Amino acid sequence: MENTELVLHLAGPGTRPFPDLEAALRTARNARAELPEAGIELVVQGPVVARLAGDAAEAAAFAAEEGMTVTACRNSLRSAGIDEATLPAGITVVPAAVAHLARRQFGGAAYIRV
Repeated sequence: MENTELVLHLAGPGTRPFPDLEAALRTARNARAELPEAGIELVVQGPVVARLAGDAAEAAAFAAEEGMTVTACRNSLRSAGIDEATLPAGITVVPAAVAHLARRQFGGAAYIRV
């Protein structure tokens, strides 16, 4: 495999029918189990980004400990009124998820919306 990077994208309000953060983290863990050599990044965008500072913070930090990157959109954090300093260690913040996702795809990463 040339590029072994997988970008999972979680966007939406975090209510049904949209997936929640826990489901996205399970998907990332399943990908990690089947693709141990791949770099795996979960990009969180939209109102669901507030879950990274809420009751799901431990799960997001756990994903980072497993060698996966969890990335939050700064624009979404601002819209949700979340101070990025309140995010757990291991969460990366990018200015705009849309530009970050484009750059990752331009670089050859596989993209899956979860």
